[in-house]
Amino acid sequence: MSAAVPPGLRLAEALALAGLGALQTLAYVHTWAWWLPVLCLALLVWRLDAASPRLAALWGWCYGTGWLLAGVWWLFISMHRYGGLPSPLAALAVLALAAALSLYLGLAAGLYARLRRGTLWGDALLFASLFLLAEWARGVLFTGFPWVALGYSQVDAPLAVLAPWVGVYGLGAAVAWLAALLSALPRVRVGERPTLLAGVVVLLTMPGLAGQWNFTAGTGMLRVALLQPNVKQDEKFSTERLPATLAWVATELQRADADLVVTPETAVPLLPAQLAEAAPQYWDALVAHFAQPGRAALVGVPLGDYETGYTNSVVGLSAAGSDYRYDKHHLVPFGEFIPRGFRWFTDMMNIPLGDFRRGVAAAPSFVVGAQRVAPHVCYEDLFGEELALRFRPSATAPTVLANVSNIAWFGDTVAVDQHRNISRLRALELQRPVIRATNTGATVAINHRGRVLAELPPATTGVLTATVEGRTGSTVYAYWVARFGLWPLVLLAVLLVLGLSGRVRRRGEARDTELPSGLAP
Repeated sequence: MSAAVPPGLRLAEALALAGLGALQTLAYVHTWAWWLPVLCLALLVWRLDAASPRLAALWGWCYGTGWLLAGVWWLFISMHRYGGLPSPLAALAVLALAAALSLYLGLAAGLYARLRRGTLWGDALLFASLFLLAEWARGVLFTGFPWVALGYSQVDAPLAVLAPWVGVYGLGAAVAWLAALLSALPRVRVGERPTLLAGVVVLLTMPGLAGQWNFTAGTGMLRVALLQPNVKQDEKFSTERLPATLAWVATELQRADADLVVTPETAVPLLPAQLAEAAPQYWDALVAHFAQPGRAALVGVPLGDYETGYTNSVVGLSAAGSDYRYDKHHLVPFGEFIPRGFRWFTDMMNIPLGDFRRGVAAAPSFVVGAQRVAPHVCYEDLFGEELALRFRPSATAPTVLANVSNIAWFGDTVAVDQHRNISRLRALELQRPVIRATNTGATVAINHRGRVLAELPPATTGVLTATVEGRTGSTVYAYWVARFGLWPLVLLAVLLVLGLSGRVRRRGEARDTELPSGLAP
């Protein structure tokens, strides 16, 4: 677009690109629409191909802002409804977050427009590499916020078979590569368009036809009972509601007929000293019940005191005792710790915020019979590279993953469905069953193929009983990411960008002369 284009038209195009970014988020809930992000991203790349680097950066930023706004709008609920932040300020805060995190995609789009030279395969690889680096930066830097990463939209797509090889970021890069190839369709010769379109369709669907590789073996069955108390967030610490909540949790823990009973995050929302004062025999009764052979539980509870600090923890109860605890490692900014310089913002809300201590990343598993269960808390489910740290050494790797969550902060919104599908992709990456016990949903049992075995309806009170098969062995992704983190993917993307840009500097002028159509396979 030239500088002579009327500002109104340029604004309309910016809004259209933001709308495309928003549209693709449908696939994170309605997973049958996995093709939608491919199409939306292809339209973005098509537009980038005709833009200057500066304008391309703007278009990428607009697309990313619309994408994140539509994907995480429910943060408004936690800040306004439960935090008491005035609605204009809460809306502005969500917009500011989406806009800031979209700068990575804007930078990637600008670099793509600057470095591309009109070759079909080279440009597609360049875009995919830059896109991967942008998603990695959003998911890792400043504690990371990888929610609605592109790969999560593909959990039911044929490309999902790539997850145990390259993980969510590699899967997203594959989608970006195919979208970039598809974007070239209007610019190739008319006779070549059917071939290109057929090639993209084959690349999109062929992995699913090839079937999923089996990297793991069964270790036996585990009967689980997953509690869903369904306590509204504004009632969680209410003195009127708390006694009934504690009683329900204790009753269902002791009544459940399962090898392992799991509660949500902070299902017992009192610190040890507070619990001892409010219900002196409460914890002792639970310890005594699960001290009997064949019984085990994972209970979400805050631990610590003012002197030693506080942790968001999961305590394991079994015949082996009550010494097992898992302390959350990856804390939520503004929820479990306050970033430096932002206390003024958190002081504007009525949310009980505090600075929690971090647990260790490669925490040991909780042993239940023949199974090694790896608990993790809520938001940690987004960081497969951190969960994979528990797979080294392989002899003590978990056989079952257990996520305990409380996303009542966000109401009965798409956040529930999005988080379920995040867990499903973790199951695909690591080929482990995932059990989720949540306050308001999604309480679900997922097998190692990412398929939902059983689920409670969100926003209901109940106990989900299911049987999952533990698994042993390591996927390719679990093996390399446990040892090297995400650096192999990042370095590969950097090398591709450097290699392509180096090649175009040496040959760009000649190629532009030889290929007036701008495209060569």
